[in-house]
Amino acid sequence: MSPVAIHTLLESLAYFAGMRLFLVERRRLTPPGLRDRDASLWIGVAAVLGAALGAKLGYWIEDPRNAFADFPDWRRLIEGKTIVGALLGGLAGVEGIKRVIGVEGSSGDAFVYPLMFGMAIGRVGCFLAGLADHTYGDPTALPWGVDFGDGVPRHPTQLYEIAFLAAWALLLHHRRAALAEPGDRFRALLSGYLAFRLAIEAIKPVPYVYLGLCSGIQLLCVLGLAYYHRHIGRIARALAWGRK
Repeated sequence: MSPVAIHTLLESLAYFAGMRLFLVERRRLTPPGLRDRDASLWIGVAAVLGAALGAKLGYWIEDPRNAFADFPDWRRLIEGKTIVGALLGGLAGVEGIKRVIGVEGSSGDAFVYPLMFGMAIGRVGCFLAGLADHTYGDPTALPWGVDFGDGVPRHPTQLYEIAFLAAWALLLHHRRAALAEPGDRFRALLSGYLAFRLAIEAIKPVPYVYLGLCSGIQLLCVLGLAYYHRHIGRIARALAWGRK
C-alpha cells in the first residue's frame, strides 16, 4: 500500500473514531449547548461545514503561491488543508449557528477528547506519508531525526504533535475538576494546541512569510489565541500543577 493510501486510510479512521468517541462524550457530559436534539444536529452540521471551509482557507493562507499558482484553475485550490484552519473554522461555524438558532451555553467540551484522538491518528498517517504530506520539520542533526525519503534527517514534527496531544490530554483529564466553567475544557484544548503550533512551526519549512515575521499557520494561531485572550490566564491557573 502506498504512503498516500495509508494516509487516506488513517485519516478516514481518525474521522470515524473521533465521531464515535464524540457520541460517547455527548451522552456522558450532556453539555448545555447539545441538550436539545434539533440544536445538536444544527451544531454538528455547522461544525463539519465550518471545519471543511476553514481547513481550505487555512491552506490558502499558509501557501498562497501554490494554491493560486494556476488561478482560476480550481484544481490547485482544492489540494491542501490545515488542522489549525479546520479547528478555527469549526469554532466559527458552531458559534455562528448558535447565535442564529438562539442556543446558549457551551457545546465544546464533548469535542475535546474526540478531536485529540482523531488528530493523533491523523498525524500517524502524515508521518507515514513522508515528503508528500509536507508536514515534516526542518533538517536536524539530532539523533532522532527522520529521513522521509530524500536522504535528509528532519524533525519528525508529526510525532512531536502526537506526544503533545497525549500529554495535553492527560493534563486536561488530571485537572478536569479545576476546569469547572462549561466550555473550559475546549478552550484549554484549543488555546494549548494553538500555542503548541505557534511554537512548532518555527522548526518547519515556511512556504510563505507574512510581514517578514511569521507563517500563515502562525498568523492563524495568533488570531485564535487573541479570540481566547480573556480566558487564557484563568485556564492557565486552573491547569497549574499543585493548585486545588
